[in-house]
Amino acid sequence: MSVRCPSCNFEYIYEDGDMYVCSACQFSWEINPEVFVIDANGNKLFDGDSGFVIKDLKVKGSANTLKQGSKVENIKIQEGDHNITGRVAGFGNLDLKSEFIKKA
Repeated sequence: MSVRCPSCNFEYIYEDGDMYVCSACQFSWEINPEVFVIDANGNKLFDGDSGFVIKDLKVKGSANTLKQGSKVENIKIQEGDHNITGRVAGFGNLDLKSEFIKKA
């Protein structure tokens, strides 16, 4: 099994129903946790969702501004400050903060 304990990073874990359990620290977590982020209105955004930009945003490395109301398609959740990536017409794939997106 390639899964490691998120608490202590121990490699020996076991399954107990729908949970993983670490044999070293006894930390348990869901096997298939629901991965989502929260948009500007408090709605859950999942991989594959679409949304709209809620305010004009400057795009680093571009002279153009991402305008309010621009559609962000095929959202993917990712780690970090800019916690989603999505395709925007005229810009390509952009990393964005979910707080500036509302679910379509």
